[in-house]
This record gives sequence, C-alpha cells and structure tokens, in this order.
Amino acid sequence: MIKLTLNGSQVELDADPSMPLLYAIRDIAQLTGTKFGCGLGLCGACTVHLDGQPVRSCVTTVAAAEGKMITTIEGLEVDGQLHPVQAAWIDHKVPQCGYCQSGQMMSAVALLESNPNPNDKEIEEAMQGNICRCGTYPRIRKAIKQAAQTQSGASILVENGNEVKV
Repeated sequence: MIKLTLNGSQVELDADPSMPLLYAIRDIAQLTGTKFGCGLGLCGACTVHLDGQPVRSCVTTVAAAEGKMITTIEGLEVDGQLHPVQAAWIDHKVPQCGYCQSGQMMSAVALLESNPNPNDKEIEEAMQGNICRCGTYPRIRKAIKQAAQTQSGASILVENGNEVKV
C-alpha cells in the first residue's frame, strides 16, 4: 500500500511503486480529470502539482509522489468555489475539444503562484510544454490574464469574450 496526500486527503492505494502516478490517480483513485495524452511527458495533458510544482504524471512514479502533496484538477475547487483559473477558462470559453484543458489549467495555476502578473512572453514560456491540438492559445492567454487580475483583486467583466475592467 502506498500512502499519498491527494487533493488534501490522505489515501492509501494498492499500487506498484513503479506505476505512473497518472494511472494511480485515474484508475485506482478514480479521479479522471487528469488525462493521458502522449505517455512521454511531452504534451502536458497529464499535468498535476507535486508539492505545488507542475509535473507530468505519466512519467512520475507513485513512489516519487509518496509523502508529497498531490493536487489534481479536481483539487483546485475549494468549498464549491472555482479557482480563478477555472472561472476564467469558463468566461473565455477556452476549451474546444477540452482534452488538454486540465493540464493547461494546472500549468496556469502554477504559473500564477510563481508569477502573479505574467506578461505575454512569460505566459508563453510557462505554457509551452502544454499542447492544445485545437489551437486555443489566444483564449488560454486571455484567461490567464483574467485569473491574474482576479487574484490580485482587480475586477474584470467579460462581455462577449472581451475583457472590460470595472
């Protein structure tokens, strides 16, 4: 049995220590928001946080996560309140197919925790490891900027996909 802290809760999983964390999260813990993309850690669809840092769960073993805080997309919402990144994703209608979006959001949250007011270049650099086959990158950038402003206390109103400061 492997003991993990998953979205703030202690869990024991009957998993081989060499199993990819992605499979333990999806198949054993039944948290299916984290997606399998490439299986090589290249596309970012499987991104979760390990002690607050974004990692690719398809190439991170369960043993490497033991004793660390794991946060998945399901762990961003707190007491029924969406994380500002999740709310901004909705406001800007970011997902098209949606498959990569949990990984995109997890990378965006990590970016904003380390840099609360990123510029376009910093957003591009932080998000470059997350591939969106649908090409929603402009909406992703707008959503990250809105989430940054929301977290800083600035009010943003989204009307017909356009940002308006209030």
